[in-house]
Amino acid sequence: MAVLRDFFASRDFVEVETPALQVSPGLEPHLKAFATKLEDPFGGDDRPMYLHTSPEFAMKKLLVAGEPRMFQFARAFRNGERSPTHHPEFTLLEWYRAGATYCDLMTDCRELFAACADSLPETKLSWQGKTCDINDEWRFLTVAEAFTKYCGIDLLATALDPLAPDAALLAVAGKAKLNMTFSPEDRWEDIFFKIFLDHIEPNLGVGAPMILYDYPLSMAALSRVHVEAPRLAERFEVYICGLELANGFSELTDPVEQRRRFEADMDLKQRLYGSRYPIDEDFLDALTAGMPESAGIALGFDRLIMLFTGAAHIEDVLWAPVD
Repeated sequence: MAVLRDFFASRDFVEVETPALQVSPGLEPHLKAFATKLEDPFGGDDRPMYLHTSPEFAMKKLLVAGEPRMFQFARAFRNGERSPTHHPEFTLLEWYRAGATYCDLMTDCRELFAACADSLPETKLSWQGKTCDINDEWRFLTVAEAFTKYCGIDLLATALDPLAPDAALLAVAGKAKLNMTFSPEDRWEDIFFKIFLDHIEPNLGVGAPMILYDYPLSMAALSRVHVEAPRLAERFEVYICGLELANGFSELTDPVEQRRRFEADMDLKQRLYGSRYPIDEDFLDALTAGMPESAGIALGFDRLIMLFTGAAHIEDVLWAPVD
């Protein structure tokens, strides 16, 4: 943390701390939040509130308020999550830059890991049987290229409509190329992740760090459309030793399009899980007031420490895990 704080201070970022208690916890359809009530001590009605799944909405409001560069070590809360790399309470390192794109964040990531390397006794890391030297030249691969390279699948041919990709086409490709079978109820995104997690992700960031970038537009709820490829979004992820560490993008600043995406995500959440979360109207008002062109990223701090220590389980790097 000290190394990372020095890294951001040297680049004129200010450290911020935003409330974990929010009107909307984050609207990713598959995330489950911790719900509570805010009691009014003066006799008014109680208000439903949530612990945030990410400080993203609050930090973007600070972009609108005029803060050009900021970072935060934020406690984040996601209910129903527990695995070797997931925990119900964990730490996200998020940073945002006004006047930047996802390309600038890619540079940030390479420089951040170089700063970490200077503080480590060894830059060749081993995790879960895979190795990676974080001082080696970073590799770059688009999502479409990854599906072609590791699976022989033309992913974008199954997503001719960027907002409604064809699940049947992807299922046929997965069967033909990988002999995988899928449920008739599987959506395109379900099939995408079944293929990705089994055949692509384990290969990413082995030998050298990798940036996987340019996701299909249907998988980018808060990022803007790619300026040169309208079927894609300006989103990327960082991988080392097959471990996903960070997710960043050029920010969507259009409040009308953002509302449409939020509502679509909550409709999906309602269909899948029978529940939905409120939209943060204050956040959409901030976008309407004018959020600058900007970029932001979330890095799993606990996963970073897992990588640097070789820990197999996230609970091995938490001072006091949620039992």
